[in-house]
Amino acid sequence: MYDVKVYVTYKDSVLDPQGEAVKGAVHRLGFSEIDEIRIGKYFKIKVREAAQPIEAVIEEICDKLLANVNMETYRYEIEEEA
Repeated sequence: MYDVKVYVTYKDSVLDPQGEAVKGAVHRLGFSEIDEIRIGKYFKIKVREAAQPIEAVIEEICDKLLANVNMETYRYEIEEEA
C-alpha cells in the first residue's frame, strides 16, 4: 500500500484571484513582507499495487481529473506504508 500526496496549483502565468484576496487580507493584518500567496489543492490518495506502475496511475488521474493541465500544474509524492 502506498500513500500519495498530490499538490495542484495554478501555473505561474495564470492569475490567482483567491491568492490575491488572501494576500490583501494578510497585508491588512500587518504582514507587508508577504509578496505572493498562491492557492492550491491537496489530495491524499491511498494506492495498492496495480498492474501498471503507481506513477502512471497517478499521472493519468491528475491529467484527466484532478488538474486542469491548461491552467494548473501538479506534483506528487509517493511513500510506501510501513
